[in-house]
Amino acid sequence: MIMYTPAITGTGVFTPENVITNAELVTAFNAYADKMNAVNAEAIAAGEMEPMQHSSEEFILKASGIENRYVMDKSGVLDPDVMHPLLRQRSDDEPGIMTEMAVDACKKALAQAGRTAEDVDLVICAASNHERAYPAIAIEIQQALGINGFGFDMNVACSSATFGIQAAADMVRSGSVKSALVVNPEICTGHLEWRDRDCHFIFGDVATATLIERIEDADGPHFEILSTRCATEFSNNIRNNNGFLRRTRPAGLEDRRDMQFMQNGRKVFKEVLPMVSKHIADHMESEGVSSEDLKRLWLHQANKTMNDFIGKKVMGRQPEPEEQPNILQDYANTSSAGSIIAFSKYSGDFTEGEVGLICSFGAGYSVGSVIVKRHE
Repeated sequence: MIMYTPAITGTGVFTPENVITNAELVTAFNAYADKMNAVNAEAIAAGEMEPMQHSSEEFILKASGIENRYVMDKSGVLDPDVMHPLLRQRSDDEPGIMTEMAVDACKKALAQAGRTAEDVDLVICAASNHERAYPAIAIEIQQALGINGFGFDMNVACSSATFGIQAAADMVRSGSVKSALVVNPEICTGHLEWRDRDCHFIFGDVATATLIERIEDADGPHFEILSTRCATEFSNNIRNNNGFLRRTRPAGLEDRRDMQFMQNGRKVFKEVLPMVSKHIADHMESEGVSSEDLKRLWLHQANKTMNDFIGKKVMGRQPEPEEQPNILQDYANTSSAGSIIAFSKYSGDFTEGEVGLICSFGAGYSVGSVIVKRHE
């Protein structure tokens, strides 16, 4: 059986036009907190409930390293009477919002690789937040781009992008497809509980796309996929019970806190960090890659403290900023797309033979890693 070598030949990033700064977010949240404290003044005075605490720019930056986030809608998020994005319900004859985001990222990835839709056999829409159950978003993206072949959706939360890359790389390697687009349209703001001080600052929206082809078909600079590895371990410490993308608050569920993003941050830190560090170390060792061989780590962009810990464990020392680039301060947590944004923005300086590692991790728990080597 003939086996082929997969390579990343192009990436693309769609960035929404709307930006919410920490200052804007804090102003809206504190206005909401004041409103709720006034409504519940008697219960608070009677000791029946605690008053809502204010948020602050200092608190957000210290807790996450985030300064801004891009969003598909900011008007609803910043309205103390709404406190969630206002995403209109589109007709069935219109492209979905995820397809709209994805097509932009896919076109950029194709352009970078010097390819057209006719060159693609497969579309995988790998994202943590989907706007509907079916038909598959990937098939809608496939149609919008004019791609023959097939497409399917997958969801492994914040690891969706690397799991999608493994699936695509395996299909290219086996010869079942010649090329594949792995696209990650993440509308994380639609699942965030903006009324919760502990997490109201975490997420932003974005879409990324990665084109994977047989290495012999690559026309320009590209990254050979040396190896991929995925792992999962069930945990309830990061969870969302609402299912698909929220446009309005479901009747009767306004007070169901578990219907939006939830996490037990302390347990996540304690359990995920060693899992991810060991996963990367074991993957590198199995492929004969040492920390000295790595030019760069493109890590999941969830929290700066987490990334700093993982980077130090993997490298055996504190990585230099260029060895572990962060985009978190500008984009916030964009779920599975974060590591691909970092890769797309900080891989152009690689030269022949240099090696890097992409890694994402999150709810599940899940972790996926991809070791790549640059070729001119």
